[in-house]
Amino acid sequence: MFNTIYRLVKPRKFETEFTDIDLTQDVVVVRPTHLSICNADQRYYQGKRAPEVLKKKLPMALIHEGIGKVVYDSKGEFAEGECVVMIPNTPVEEDDVIAENYLRSSKFRASGFDGFMQDNVPMRRDRLVRLPDGINKEVAAFTEIASVSFHAISRFQRFSHERRNHIAVWGDGNLAFITSLFIKYRIPDVKLSIFGIDEDKMSEFTFADGTYHVDEIPEDMAFDHAFECVGNMASGTAINQIIDYINPEGTISILGVSEDPVPINTRMVLEKGLRIFGSSRSGRKDFEEIVQFYAENPEVVNYLERIVGEVFDVREIDDFTKAFEADIHKAGGKTIMIWNK
Repeated sequence: MFNTIYRLVKPRKFETEFTDIDLTQDVVVVRPTHLSICNADQRYYQGKRAPEVLKKKLPMALIHEGIGKVVYDSKGEFAEGECVVMIPNTPVEEDDVIAENYLRSSKFRASGFDGFMQDNVPMRRDRLVRLPDGINKEVAAFTEIASVSFHAISRFQRFSHERRNHIAVWGDGNLAFITSLFIKYRIPDVKLSIFGIDEDKMSEFTFADGTYHVDEIPEDMAFDHAFECVGNMASGTAINQIIDYINPEGTISILGVSEDPVPINTRMVLEKGLRIFGSSRSGRKDFEEIVQFYAENPEVVNYLERIVGEVFDVREIDDFTKAFEADIHKAGGKTIMIWNK
């Protein structure tokens, strides 16, 4: 089967490559319909990864958040035209203890190998989850980042103690919005407080019980647990603020990605007996659970529509560049590419 792949060959430059998909193998071929740009894609696009990393990874097709329609299934388990969510994490082994997204041998689309910027994507059938009818496809496009939040909350519920009266979220971007929304729905009786720097963005967190600028935190503030969704060098400041205000024996979930090490106040971590854990990526189980969560809670999808930013109709290679460049300067929200190739 003839295929076209659109690879980033160097920062800010895409090129086309033509390949063949071997249909004699056990494969499901998916034509992408809606793709979402992630901050990780932008780090490659802008050349913000270390030179040795770029040299090793490029050329590579970007995008690991997306949905599509099945165009071919060698076994006929998926019907032609069926809408599916594509799972970027691709494990090559199983472990009784370590989840697929933490196995060092696992590959990840748009990081270890080509992402979804292709006319047709050959997928393992276990890397696809059916998308129920009626779910907003622009929201479904960023199911991957939503699944990371869902995964982190599941782990939090395993790791944290049972006193969950008050939970704080540091951050006011897309990840913080998604994580906060899911916390409120999955732990409905909790008091939820948001800490950020952008009043306009925090005004969208209407489901939260309170929002606070990080420079104006009340002296008597205290909470049981917290999620850090800031990332980059500011994550160090965020984690240390959390450490200052969290109650003893609380749990801190770290979700923000930083390219460089950040300092944290380990003395107070010890004095308060805190538990800190990190979460990254997600696996099939998380995708299955979040798709079911969407189907059972349509109002959640309605909330997520708030963070759909600009939507680009992509028909030619120059349209990719327009979408990525606009995404750099966006005020907020997720940039969606509707794949009309």
